[in-house]
Amino acid sequence: MADNLTNTAENLSLDWINGVGTPTRPTTPLKVALVTANGSDTAAGTEVTGGSYARQNLSVAAAVSGATSNSADLVWTGMPAATVVGVEVWDSAGTPVRLWYGSLSASRTVAAGDELQLTAGSLTLSLA
Repeated sequence: MADNLTNTAENLSLDWINGVGTPTRPTTPLKVALVTANGSDTAAGTEVTGGSYARQNLSVAAAVSGATSNSADLVWTGMPAATVVGVEVWDSAGTPVRLWYGSLSASRTVAAGDELQLTAGSLTLSLA
């Protein structure tokens, strides 16, 4: 699902692997944002706003074979009316840094007050 690293995350990963500089580790907890228009490597998507919407904390297990996924359900309650097309993963820095982005396998339309849930294991993060 969130199968694309942002340019920022790509650079941090490469710098860490190559022992270049002192890449800053993302500030935890990582947060999952819902978007109504997907972003790109360099630009954030259009994040859901309104209702009781708020980014949700992301819990993951250690990676296996270059991938990991959410280890707990992600639940947004009191959603505004929206069509959600993707997700983004941000850190919790004072000025948050966007790290991952990707489309949902199918968009989800919610009415005002609805709940949107991504079950444990359904949000996969991978390096390929």
